[in-house]
Amino acid sequence: MTFTGRVIAGSLLVLVTSVVVLLWTADVALRRDLEDEVAVTLRREALVVREGLPADPAEAQRWIYRIGNETGYRITLIGRDGTVTGESDYAALPLPAIENHASRPEVRAALADSFGVSKRRSATVGRELIYVAIPSGAGFVRVAANLDQVDGVVHRAQVAVGLAALVALLIGTIVAWIAAGSVTRPLMAITEAARTIAAGQPPRFPHSGIRDIDTLVQALRQMHHELAIRFETLRNEQAESAALVAAMVEGVVAADARGRILTANPAARQLLGYGPDAALPELQQLFRGRDARQIVRLVSEGTAVDGEEVAIDGRKVVLSGHPLPTGGAILVLHDQTEVRRLEAVRRDFVANVSHELKTPLTSISGYAETLLGERPDETTERQFLETILANAHRMQRLVDDLLDLSRIESGRWQPERVAVDLASASAEVWAEFAERGTARGVSWETEIGEGASVLPADPEGVRLVLRNLIDNALRYTPAGGRITFRAVREEEGVALQVEDTGAGIPTEHLSRVFERFYRVDPSRSRAEGGTGLGLAIVRHTVEAHGGRVSVESQLGAGTRVHCWFPGAETLVTEL
Repeated sequence: MTFTGRVIAGSLLVLVTSVVVLLWTADVALRRDLEDEVAVTLRREALVVREGLPADPAEAQRWIYRIGNETGYRITLIGRDGTVTGESDYAALPLPAIENHASRPEVRAALADSFGVSKRRSATVGRELIYVAIPSGAGFVRVAANLDQVDGVVHRAQVAVGLAALVALLIGTIVAWIAAGSVTRPLMAITEAARTIAAGQPPRFPHSGIRDIDTLVQALRQMHHELAIRFETLRNEQAESAALVAAMVEGVVAADARGRILTANPAARQLLGYGPDAALPELQQLFRGRDARQIVRLVSEGTAVDGEEVAIDGRKVVLSGHPLPTGGAILVLHDQTEVRRLEAVRRDFVANVSHELKTPLTSISGYAETLLGERPDETTERQFLETILANAHRMQRLVDDLLDLSRIESGRWQPERVAVDLASASAEVWAEFAERGTARGVSWETEIGEGASVLPADPEGVRLVLRNLIDNALRYTPAGGRITFRAVREEEGVALQVEDTGAGIPTEHLSRVFERFYRVDPSRSRAEGGTGLGLAIVRHTVEAHGGRVSVESQLGAGTRVHCWFPGAETLVTEL
């Protein structure tokens, strides 16, 4: 509502309130005075009736009937027991059955005193009446009058007050409109200046000639100057803070005292599984884990929490929380999943390497000490030296595999793609194992599918993959078995498969066979000279080409390792 409207509405409200009070006063006070006057008149009428009332009931009935018709009052004769013995509405006795009047308020008052008055709606005549009862011999005389006349007087008084009020409202509205207009115009100009300030534009302040308003204008002008300086400072600070929070690796979540999220940087949204524009729930429902919810509860109650590790969707997160001075809280989430994984990998790596080196070193040390301490015969000495050499070769293979794996994982090795002839590459690699395969009675087969004879890949990388797969298959394939190499076109790429007819791998081990140092049968693998790194090297080499690896196996039926390399379509086009 405008200022003018408020001034006019306020003036009208005052006038209307005054009119309502006057009307209410007229209704209550005037009605009360008139009813009191009617009650006095009815009492006098009752005294007259009592003085002239005949002793004979029939004569008394005719008497009150005549008096009631002449005066317009209703006259009732009531016995001490409340029985109606006469009623002016009837010309003669007998009367019809009328309700006992002993419980009527005016009758009870007249019985206790000498005068009883009551006002109510009559069930007999269906109108509101005022009753006056006085004792009379063996009963009571009650005179009642209709209040319609009182209502008429009160109504006429209210109409007169209402008309005067309308005139006052009209004059008051005109005066209020003139007074409000002299103040409204400069205030509207000040309002427009305020809107201009809010829009970031230079305002035009009015000059009204009214001292109070001009003082307000001067204060607004000074405020505008100060706000411009402070807003510029705040914008710069806010931009710097927002850029800093958005660039943080740690997730940051800030909430107000009601738990509504005010800030959540990209790192926090990604960690909690929310998109950049996704709506966030309140802080109490932001986390599903009980530990994280407990931390949120403590921080919301004003207790700071530093560096508690919790699980969020399977990730290890260090959660810290601090209450804000104005209510609410700020949470910092530091994802430690990769750190914990690398720590576990480092511990496992050190433990596995130590274990793998300890066995051959122990053998070398033991046999060397034996050779130094005593001089065995030539045959025994040769056996000792062969054992020392075999363990040295085992250590060399382990070191070579570790170097290959480290070189691939660290990114120092990048595949140089050329056209690799798969038939030649597989034959070349098998030639390294042919003597060993013949000695074990294991045959070799090659199947090259249509369109899969060449592969765009690093030649040394392909040989490294085949070398490890064939070595692994040969180690677990019994005499009379078979190792098959296949190359097939698949999904715009080429899949290399090495399949054996060995003992197979139990299902529960399939998901871990590509982990470093993982062995399905550790004792047999070490006896065969395996390092436990072959399949890990295969996986990292294939993934370095942008491919993927998988394994299928069935106990007693053999194992097939599947390596998919992308880029076959590109190579065919170039060729």
